[in-house]
Amino acid sequence: MKISTTRRSFLKTSAFGLAGSAALTRAVPAAEPPASMGKTFSFSREIPVEEGFDVIVAGGGPAGAAAAICAARLGAKVLLVEGLGCLGGTGTSALVSYWFSLTDGARSLAGGLCLELIQTLCRENAVSPNALEKFQQGLPVGSIGFQPESMKILLDRLCHDAGVEVRFFTRVVAADADREQRRVRGVITSSVEGLRCIRAPAFIDATGDGVLADLCGAPARAAGRDTPKIMPPTLCAALADIDWDRFGKKNQQALVEQAIADGFFSQADRHVPGVIRNGPGNTAMLNAGHLFHTDALKTRSLSDAMVRGRQLVQEYAAFYRKYMPGCEKLQVLATGSLLGIRESRRILGEYELNHADFKARRHFPDQIAVYSKAIDIHVYDLSPEEYKRYHAEYTQLDKPKRGESYGLPYGILVPKGWTNLWVAGRCNSSDVKVNGAIRDQPACSMMGQAAGTAAVQALRSGQQACNLDTAQLVETLRKNGAYLPQTGLSQTMTRTSA
Repeated sequence: MKISTTRRSFLKTSAFGLAGSAALTRAVPAAEPPASMGKTFSFSREIPVEEGFDVIVAGGGPAGAAAAICAARLGAKVLLVEGLGCLGGTGTSALVSYWFSLTDGARSLAGGLCLELIQTLCRENAVSPNALEKFQQGLPVGSIGFQPESMKILLDRLCHDAGVEVRFFTRVVAADADREQRRVRGVITSSVEGLRCIRAPAFIDATGDGVLADLCGAPARAAGRDTPKIMPPTLCAALADIDWDRFGKKNQQALVEQAIADGFFSQADRHVPGVIRNGPGNTAMLNAGHLFHTDALKTRSLSDAMVRGRQLVQEYAAFYRKYMPGCEKLQVLATGSLLGIRESRRILGEYELNHADFKARRHFPDQIAVYSKAIDIHVYDLSPEEYKRYHAEYTQLDKPKRGESYGLPYGILVPKGWTNLWVAGRCNSSDVKVNGAIRDQPACSMMGQAAGTAAVQALRSGQQACNLDTAQLVETLRKNGAYLPQTGLSQTMTRTSA
C-alpha cells in the first residue's frame, strides 16, 4: 500500500468549496430561516491542505469506529473525524446503551469487531446481569445493556492500539469531488483550528445522515421529502436508583395506558420502550418520548427537539416514580447530548435492500453481515390505530422466527457508481421498512467493519468500490471473525436491476 508523505500546503476555497470545482460552489445563507428571501453571501480564503492518510472516516459512531479500527488493523493509515468529544455515537452520546437482536434465537449473528466489543464489555463487568450470565455460561448473548462510559473508553483504547488518528470536535463541511468520475479527492473539515482540506484515496461516510455522500453529490432519499412521513426520534437519558427486585417491566404497558387515562402525559403516546437495565448496579437507560415531526436534516427542528426531549424525560421520570413499583426514588443523571435519530437520509446504492428481501429471509453471495431484527418502524402519530400498527408489525407480521435471518449485501454500502466512497450505518441503501430493522447499532458496527475492510482491499488491489471483488472481501471478513454462512461466493456484487 502506498502512503504519501504528509504535506501542508494552502488551497483557495470559495463558499466552503474549492475554487474552480462546480461540485463545491455552495451559497451560504445570510440568515436562517429567511432563505426564502434569496440572499446569499460568498467569500474565498486559503486553507491548509493535509495528505498522508489512506482512509478518512467521517463520523465516530458504531459504524465509523468499526470502519476505522478494522481498516487500521489491516495496515491502513486512518483518520477518524468526529463532531463530538467521544466515540460510540448513539450508544454513548445519545445514551442508547442497549443492543439486542444479536442472535437468531439459536446462534450468535454478531461477529468480528461487534462481537469483540460485546465480549470485552462482559469481561469488564460493564454490562447488564442477563448478558453477563449468558457470557459466563458460554451461551450466545442475545441482548446486552452496557455502561456508556465503558464503551467510550473501550473504543478509545481500540483506536489507539490500532493506530487510528482520531480528531474530536471536527466535522466534514464540504467535499472536493469529481461528480462525473464519481471520485472523492478530499474533504473540508471544520474545527477550532479552522478549515482544513484533507486528501486521501478512500473515504467512508459514517455520519448516519449521509452528510459526506450528500456533499459529494451522491443521490439519496430523505425522510419527509422523498417519503410522506418521518419516524420520530427520542432523546434518551441515564437513570439511577431503581430497585430491580421490585421493578416489573411486564406491567409497564398497562400502567402507561392508566396514566394516559388519568391525563398524566402532555402527549398520549402509547409506544414507550421504557426503562432498560444497562449495568451491574441500579442504573438504566430511559427510551421514552417520541419527538414527532422532527426533521433530522434541519438545525431548527433538531434544536426544538432537544428542548422538548429534555422536558419529556422529566415527564417520564415522574411517571415511573408515581406508577411503577421500584422507581419511587428514580433519578435522572443525564440526558443525551445527541438525539436518538431513527430516520434521515438513505443513499441510493448499487443495491437497495427491500422489504421483499426481508420477507423472503434472503441471503446473498456478497453479504457482509447477517441480521435477524424485526421491522421496527416507530409510531408516526398518537392515534391508537398507529400503535396497533406498530405492535402488530414488530411482534407478529413478518417477524423472524427462531433460526431465521437475512443478509446485508455489500452493494448497500456503495453509492451507485462511486469509485472510492463507502457509507456505513443508518444511511445505508435500503427501503424504509428494512432500514427500520438494520439501523440498529450492532448491524451498523458490522457494516462499518465491512466498509473499512473494503476500502483497504480497494487500495491494495486497485479495485473500485463499485466493482470490488466481493468473494475476496467476504473471505477477509471471515478471517477477522465475521459470521457469513453463505456457501456460494461471487466476485461481483448483487445489484439492483436498472
